[in-house]
Amino acid sequence: MAKGEGAESGSAAGLLPTGILQAGERPVQVKKEPKKKKQLSICNKLCYAVGGAPYQVTGCALGFFLQIYLLDVAQVDPFSASIILFVGRAWDAITDPLVGFCISKSPWTRLGRLMPWIIFSTPLAIIAYFLIWFVPDFHQGQTLWYLLFYCLFETLVTCFHVPYSALTMFISTEQSERDSATAYRMTVEVLGTVLGTAIQGQIVGQADSPCIPDVNASTANRTQSSTSIKETQNAYLLAAGVIASIYVICAVILTLGVREQRESYETQQTKQMPFFRGLRLVMSHGPYIKLIAGFLFTSLAFMLVEGNFALFCTYTLGFRNEFQNLLLAIMFSATVTIPIWQWFLTRFGKKTAVYVGISSAVPFLILVALMETGISVAAAFLLPWSMLPDVIDDFHLKQPHIHGTEPIFFSFYVFFTKFASGVSLGISTLSLDFTGYQTRGCSQPARVKFTLKMLVTMAPIVLILIGLLLFKLYPIDEEKRRQNKKALQALREEASSSGCSDTDSTELASIL
Repeated sequence: MAKGEGAESGSAAGLLPTGILQAGERPVQVKKEPKKKKQLSICNKLCYAVGGAPYQVTGCALGFFLQIYLLDVAQVDPFSASIILFVGRAWDAITDPLVGFCISKSPWTRLGRLMPWIIFSTPLAIIAYFLIWFVPDFHQGQTLWYLLFYCLFETLVTCFHVPYSALTMFISTEQSERDSATAYRMTVEVLGTVLGTAIQGQIVGQADSPCIPDVNASTANRTQSSTSIKETQNAYLLAAGVIASIYVICAVILTLGVREQRESYETQQTKQMPFFRGLRLVMSHGPYIKLIAGFLFTSLAFMLVEGNFALFCTYTLGFRNEFQNLLLAIMFSATVTIPIWQWFLTRFGKKTAVYVGISSAVPFLILVALMETGISVAAAFLLPWSMLPDVIDDFHLKQPHIHGTEPIFFSFYVFFTKFASGVSLGISTLSLDFTGYQTRGCSQPARVKFTLKMLVTMAPIVLILIGLLLFKLYPIDEEKRRQNKKALQALREEASSSGCSDTDSTELASIL
């Protein structure tokens, strides 16, 4: 083990440029090396962080409310609802690498390489999002309607979020600045989930949506409740309109307040990396695969809780009219604890923070005290995403002449989790169908209640434990991070001191 660590250190040292090691022989370059590092202002970080809210606001509303909306408001049968949820999430997973591929082929423009994707996808995304929450008059093609607009929205929001995620690597060359911006981003993103929960839950909660005590009730009784159903449908549309407005505002702030930066050694890269070669290199990078595996299981656990929480509160706990308040309390506690986890990972390291933060969900899930799981939600949001830039830095050290792979890293990072979440939501909705779920029923059979309890407690616990075991294999600890930071800084200083002229830089900026 010690020998391996020594080899890694030697490898990192071997990457130090001669201009640093032989500074005495090159006095002119030594004078050019000290450059003022451009630090991000608080305003820049806030504008960057605000860009993460649209994905979380819409994702939270869909994650917590789409299943119960399809079953009890649109009155889609459970089997069709499971197909919509599975295909929508699976398609969402597929679009991530597809968009990552397209971004890698995108030219560098005056707005950057990533910003045009964010700007042009926004108006189409909000239209598709609004139509997801619209109940068409026809009943025969409802499944196709929701499937079409759900997949369309997921495609468009991916065109926003993949370039936005990759933007982390282009807002600053300083690791500490990126970590700080990531903390701002995660705080705003969790705040976005609070907004999504509050807007969707409180607006929908005000609408009167009475249940049906007897599924075999007369037609007259069912007709009497149709007016209340219409009120609930309008409430969902109102919530969708408010959330769509937030989406637009955040996209405008991000566009105006953030500017992409290019690595000095990237601008000297004259040959574009082929996508599939870059994909092979990325997927063969050991730390990346281990981080993906751990993130897959832990995020899947929280997605299972998210997808079934509304039904669990409504039918298992009996909180039909209060579950939106429970959601709000959970996500608010997550927002409050994000700065605490940022301090914790800075003080004790990211691997330690992962174990302490995510494992703290287990006892609360066992006790079914979901009011307290916001602490672990915060850890699940912040920690895995803050570790990904470290993996990319490690990759750049091992492949110093390979650039443009950031979108591949970020897109495949969420591909596996989204696909697995689609499978889990599809299976969980199908299991409700098999156990006899009754649409808009005031109560459910005992088998349905037991199934919901398993989906929200035992299944997530097992997934969290598997994820923590996989995180144990993750090789980048704090010492390794410091070594990588020093070696990367040396590469940047060498590139800066021997960089090309302004004319050359302008010429090469058009290449990518």
